[in-house]
Amino acid sequence: MADEREVTGYGEAAAASGLDDPAWPTPTLRGDRITLRPYRGADVDALWEMVHDAEGTDLTATKGTFTREQTEAWVAKIIDAEDRIDWVIEEASSGEYAGEVVINERDVDLRSANFRISLRGPAWFGRGLGTEATLLACLHAFSTLHLDALTLSVLARNPRAQRVYEKAGFLVSGSYHEDEEDWIEMRLTRARWLEAMKGRELPRA
Repeated sequence: MADEREVTGYGEAAAASGLDDPAWPTPTLRGDRITLRPYRGADVDALWEMVHDAEGTDLTATKGTFTREQTEAWVAKIIDAEDRIDWVIEEASSGEYAGEVVINERDVDLRSANFRISLRGPAWFGRGLGTEATLLACLHAFSTLHLDALTLSVLARNPRAQRVYEKAGFLVSGSYHEDEEDWIEMRLTRARWLEAMKGRELPRA
């Protein structure tokens, strides 16, 4: 069951870094099916494959294209970034790159940040990997980073992603129309997350 003692205890087990700290380290978090770990240079090929997956780019309304050189430069940048956390989702059983989870755009005044998750392609959908990765990331956000809220935007035509967010406790907070697409805004507060996790076994790092 998720309660204040469990959340505080988790924070002691991870590399402590609060919202006000100038740098956010990227710890390795282990669940049952997946591990969240920092990016490595060797992840360039898998990331390049993911950003060119037709279904994945459609479900995130990604319009741009990226060269392999741009992908290499991006991985090098996020490895050294201190104002955001970029995790690789690594499948525990195979060690393969399954996607990524990002916490970025932190707002110190509102004690909030943006949340984003992407899977490598259809072969990785529907296996519970995204759900576990989301739970691990939220656990870190609220217990170690001491955030009060996470926010995200998801395409209205992507109900599968919406269900993953709802399992973690995210609630619809608004909507907007942009670039010929309808978007849903979702928000998860720390209090709401604790309530949503009651009676559930949380993944542990």
